[in-house]
Amino acid sequence: MATLQYISGFGNECASEDPRCPGALPEGQNNPQVCPYNLYAEQLSGSAFTCPRSTNKRSWLYRILPSVSHKPFESTDQGHVTNNWDEVDPDPNQLRWKPFEIPKASQKKVDFVSGLHTLCGAGDIRSNNGLAVHIFLCNTSMGDRCFYNSDGDFLIVPQKGKLLIYTEFGKMIVQPNEICVIQNVSPFNVVAWHGNYTPYKYNLENFMVINAVAYDHADPSIFTVLTAKSLRPGVAIADFVIFPPRWGVADKTFRPPYYHRNCMSEFMGLIKGHYEAKEGGFLPGGGSLHSTMTPHGPDAECFEKASKAKLVPERIADGTMAFMFESSLSMAVTKWGLKTSHCLDDNYYKCWEPLKSHFTPNSRSPAGPK
Repeated sequence: MATLQYISGFGNECASEDPRCPGALPEGQNNPQVCPYNLYAEQLSGSAFTCPRSTNKRSWLYRILPSVSHKPFESTDQGHVTNNWDEVDPDPNQLRWKPFEIPKASQKKVDFVSGLHTLCGAGDIRSNNGLAVHIFLCNTSMGDRCFYNSDGDFLIVPQKGKLLIYTEFGKMIVQPNEICVIQNVSPFNVVAWHGNYTPYKYNLENFMVINAVAYDHADPSIFTVLTAKSLRPGVAIADFVIFPPRWGVADKTFRPPYYHRNCMSEFMGLIKGHYEAKEGGFLPGGGSLHSTMTPHGPDAECFEKASKAKLVPERIADGTMAFMFESSLSMAVTKWGLKTSHCLDDNYYKCWEPLKSHFTPNSRSPAGPK
């Protein structure tokens, strides 16, 4: 793939123009009566017009034709993309999926759009409040067709293979262990742009890890990379959280993720490596969902090992990158996720079956590591 140059700085005011049309960006204003090169000025708003300037998100694009110039949209087969959260009965169980299989191009060519499969989600697209988790399984280019997502920003977390993404603001190469967020309509006719509401990518290896250096766990929010806020302060429609390589040094502490129930829903995926709390069945390219108040935690093997381990400083999760979408909404699973995909791990619950009682009613002192 080609070597690309990127504009750095999250949330900055940035600008770019096609080098074949120098001076395409208007000087000193956004919307001149006649734009350079006779282009059309078009604003993209990512926030309400009445937002304070410090939180206002918008960009100006200078196009050969404005986005409004298109023939009427036509209905098409939506495939496995859905927002019907009631097509199957709610399932309160702990759910885990084996790695989803990418179709072979020699058997069936599948691009990004036709390869989208909605796994779970919640909310209402009409009120613009909610989220959906999709699995994308593609093996061929989009060619000359583009994807327009009017429901919200699109966070893409690739697990296998590189993506060359054409956006209205330029091209991005996104590979495993990187993420990108895009607002995408037709990318074919933009000559210049400026603003602070743009697609962006981020290398997860650059995330600065914060951790406990005395005892117990710090709140898991220390691993939050991105947040989609709700109307309630501190409560997210979706937090994007990662569990990167780091040092574990906490004394007198059970160091792996502890057993818990959560008023949030937690969807987890694994980009590479072995997740520290479940090294067996949680595999790269798969996923898990623990719905609101569904109990979960380390498997039996992890618990026994960590309970007896000598608490010396140790590296955790080297060569691994797990991630989580945590949401205040109660996510429902689609029919494709539960049945059609044939990837649901029916034996997930068995990873906790070997857990046994260590209760010592006549002795308060716990047995520590030797």
